[in-house]
Amino acid sequence: MNMARSVEIWVGLFVAAGFAALLGLAMQVSNIPLFQTVDGYDVHLRFNNIGGLRERAPVTMSGVQVGRVKSIELDPRSFDAVVTVTIRRDFNEIPEDTGASIYTSGLLGEQYIALDPGGLDFYLEDGDEITLTQSALVLERLIGRFLTSMGDGGDDD
Repeated sequence: MNMARSVEIWVGLFVAAGFAALLGLAMQVSNIPLFQTVDGYDVHLRFNNIGGLRERAPVTMSGVQVGRVKSIELDPRSFDAVVTVTIRRDFNEIPEDTGASIYTSGLLGEQYIALDPGGLDFYLEDGDEITLTQSALVLERLIGRFLTSMGDGGDDD
């Protein structure tokens, strides 16, 4: 009897460890900042359209993650989306004339911000604003344009 009880306890501990591992994996995949903190400096970006960009989305440069999206707000005067990103401190020599674009990871993946470095010798600092931005491509608009152009091309017969 004592041996059966010991096996049951070990199986219970194994199942609990499995659930804890699944919970940790789910948190990492969903970008919940429980285990992720970015210590760095904030930079503001203005976009006409951010598509499905979310807070905590990655910010990359040449494919390397350099930060995360901190907040997204709407400017009440210009009606632009103002995205604040936090860039890690070890990337402190990003040129001031850097551009930013919103891309989608894969066909239907999450959206992220890609930074394209400029050539100036002056670097971004805390509170600076990147003005050279390219908004997100909205898939619905592209499909609508494609269908409209297909419809226009078929009436020439």
